[in-house]
Amino acid sequence: MTKQVKQLDRVVIRFAGDSGDGMQLTGDRFTQESAVFGNDLMTLPNFPAEIRAPQGTIPGVSSFQVHFADHDIMTAGDAPDVLVAMNPAALKANLGDLPKGATIIVDTADFTTRNLAKAGYDANPLDDAGSDGGGGPLAAYQVHPVDLTGMTVEAVKEFGLSRKDASRAKNMFALGLLSWMYGRPTESTIAFLNKRFAKVPDIRDANITAFKTGWNFGETTEAFAVSYEIKPAPVSAGTYRNITGNLALAYGLIAAGVRSGLPVFLGSYPITPASDILHELSKHKSFGVTTFQAEDEIAGVGSAIGAAYAGSLGVTTTSGPGVALKGEAIGLAVMTELPLVVVNVQRGGPSTGLPTKTEQSDLLQAMFGRNGEAPVPIVAPATPGDCFDAALEAARIAVTYRTPVMLLSDGYLANGSEPWRIPDVDELPTMDPAFATGPNHVSPRSTTGEQDEFWPYLRDEETLARPWAVPGTAALEHRIGGLEKGDGHGNISYDPANHDQMVRSRAAKVAKIAETLPPLEIDDPSGPPGEGRAKVLVLGWGSTYGPIGSAVRLVRKAGFNVAQVHLRHLNPFPNDLGDILKRYDKVLVPEMNMGQLSLLLRAKYLVDAVGFNVVRGLPLKSSELAEAIGALVADAEDVTVDLSNTAIDTGEEL
Repeated sequence: MTKQVKQLDRVVIRFAGDSGDGMQLTGDRFTQESAVFGNDLMTLPNFPAEIRAPQGTIPGVSSFQVHFADHDIMTAGDAPDVLVAMNPAALKANLGDLPKGATIIVDTADFTTRNLAKAGYDANPLDDAGSDGGGGPLAAYQVHPVDLTGMTVEAVKEFGLSRKDASRAKNMFALGLLSWMYGRPTESTIAFLNKRFAKVPDIRDANITAFKTGWNFGETTEAFAVSYEIKPAPVSAGTYRNITGNLALAYGLIAAGVRSGLPVFLGSYPITPASDILHELSKHKSFGVTTFQAEDEIAGVGSAIGAAYAGSLGVTTTSGPGVALKGEAIGLAVMTELPLVVVNVQRGGPSTGLPTKTEQSDLLQAMFGRNGEAPVPIVAPATPGDCFDAALEAARIAVTYRTPVMLLSDGYLANGSEPWRIPDVDELPTMDPAFATGPNHVSPRSTTGEQDEFWPYLRDEETLARPWAVPGTAALEHRIGGLEKGDGHGNISYDPANHDQMVRSRAAKVAKIAETLPPLEIDDPSGPPGEGRAKVLVLGWGSTYGPIGSAVRLVRKAGFNVAQVHLRHLNPFPNDLGDILKRYDKVLVPEMNMGQLSLLLRAKYLVDAVGFNVVRGLPLKSSELAEAIGALVADAEDVTVDLSNTAIDTGEEL
């Protein structure tokens, strides 16, 4: 039988099944195959909060979405072109996300009366469903019912596994089939399975056999008459790897330790979705990294502050609920003016909220979530790979200015992945701890006029940072604690004027950081900022970078003008932000919250920022955002903006 090969420029695939079906592993392996092939890609893992939700139920559905292309892409895709559903619940939970004409590959084995009832189906939706979708609820889709489980069990029976154990390899059968359909290289997956199951040969061989059988099924069956080719994407020269945000962030902290010459100490309490940073850093003792899994959040940050006092780069990692618990201790670090990196991998709240879902709901907590006047710098990465650079930047600020720094990642960045160019170590910025080495003040008792005392709160003229003295250094003995410090000498002070001065000094130190920030990059092809044809500016922060970029591309593709700026530094704001905002008639601020950056911009710059606010626990959809941008452009320019003939999803031509 002759198979047709069709050329595509991009595709979005979602693997979905029960939380025990291995969908995260399947998606990850497909992603690695695509990375090896050279496609540009973005991923969106999505899994239930429960450790083991009831099997076969919609709350227990786990999914992994991967968007890969032969050109630069910015999101994991608004909607899947292909859904692989391993049971009725997976089908029902994801069907509403599919566009008309999407391909559905469904494992028929679990479509029993009991499982259909668990998923809320009164009748089997696969009845009359074929490659044309039939005439039932799947009529709008290209449906391929396949007995993935049955064929897997039959393929691996030679290894003597129980049916239950044999059926667990069905995800590898599905991976093999999809790898054939999209021309993915298979060597990396086979090598992975050989390594992962090296100590259990029967399981190893069963998974490899299932994977190869899935590939061969696609090659030989008449059900799949078409395979697809997505060519590698052009990239700049360099060595690349696929990386998640949490892994990039961990590597960034290690790099910060290397470039500063400081040992890295992580004091952390495990919490979703930040725990992977603790897991990764624990593997790197050879780089001078010490990890401490504390008994609670307060102990985690307390130990990190102690490590900073002792001369280490102190780090603590958590999510929003953990930041709430760490608030008093972060205030202590503000008072003692010690370098500390506080990583908040944001998730849906409040309280326990949505542990495995993403949100940007902690910006105001990062700004104001401490008692008293306790400002801290805030840095936010834009993409999974950018988490590496953001970690370096947070460490630079913490070390240079002797302050705790909040790094705001989120669940989408933490678990999502993209190709990342591995930097040359010599390209990375250096940071000098500039430890105090001797006395810095002349006492009234001095007879020589030479410095003979150490004052821990004398400030550097350029940065306003106080000296960092490692305990045990001769002649640098000093007291430290949470009560207000006397200016310069650092003794406890209850003097009202001194308190006012110290509050203002700490705030001025944070404000000083803005002087070292580069000018904001303004993406406005219509001309110089404020002088071009664009009247609308879209301003974002954090992981909204991808959806904003895709939506902006879509609006421009339709023939309209719009500018884009993305913030990495949220406290202090870059010095040129206010001037940029004044150059545009309309400012749209998309956020995965109820308008927190909009609130700050309105307060500081008196700008009439328009919010685009969605809090669904999922990334923003480019198509919805493009419609909002189009409406604002129409209002600003008094034109009709029609995006109906432009490719919806990523802003790129299909």
